[in-house]
Amino acid sequence: MKILAIIPARGGSVRLPGKNIRVLGDKPLIEWSIDVARKVSSIDKIFVSTDCVDIADICRQAGLDVPVLRPKNLASNKSSTIDGVKHTIEYLKGRGEIYDFVLLLQPTSPLRSADHVRKAIDMVSSKKADAVISVCKCEHSPLWTGSLPSDFSMTNFLDEKFNNIPSQELPVYYRLNGAIFLVNIQRLYEEETFLLSSNSYGIEMDAMTSVDIDNEIDFLLAETIIKQTAFSAF
Repeated sequence: MKILAIIPARGGSVRLPGKNIRVLGDKPLIEWSIDVARKVSSIDKIFVSTDCVDIADICRQAGLDVPVLRPKNLASNKSSTIDGVKHTIEYLKGRGEIYDFVLLLQPTSPLRSADHVRKAIDMVSSKKADAVISVCKCEHSPLWTGSLPSDFSMTNFLDEKFNNIPSQELPVYYRLNGAIFLVNIQRLYEEETFLLSSNSYGIEMDAMTSVDIDNEIDFLLAETIIKQTAFSAF
């Protein structure tokens, strides 16, 4: 199978401006995902989808070709990731480049390793899957969560059957961590989602490598992990 790795990197970020080019460790955030993709030999092409000239320049300085910028109408806060991915696929198709799977590597997951990506690709092959998506265990059970009314009354906040159960005895829940989405392109077009309705599997990552940078606290956490563990993405 031919794999197209897309690294989506909009220039705008409401909660953490300029995050994709902010230096994490010894390099801009986006370079962590570029370097991981380069270490995976079964990836056929790496493509950065961005609307930002500064991001494109940093990627070119890192040795990556950025032949086209994403149109502004596909780069707003309300634009879907899928539309940006499809723009890249169609652009490359127009150049005669056809791929079977798209691998979405969001730059906000810098601690995802090349080995995680290799395992996802191996799982697609071994299970003949149409999608493999990274997950991690929930930090807190959703069974201990609930909504509150405007007066914050906690009456009936939780289902009574969970009130006195120790946390370690609750069922294990997983969440998407945003690090890896490896999806068959034909199925992606058919269903307009990375979360396919069938033949899709999860690959587990631990809490440390699942850090997803959305705000300043997330960035500081990733920075601390890198400094304290001599972290290597390879």
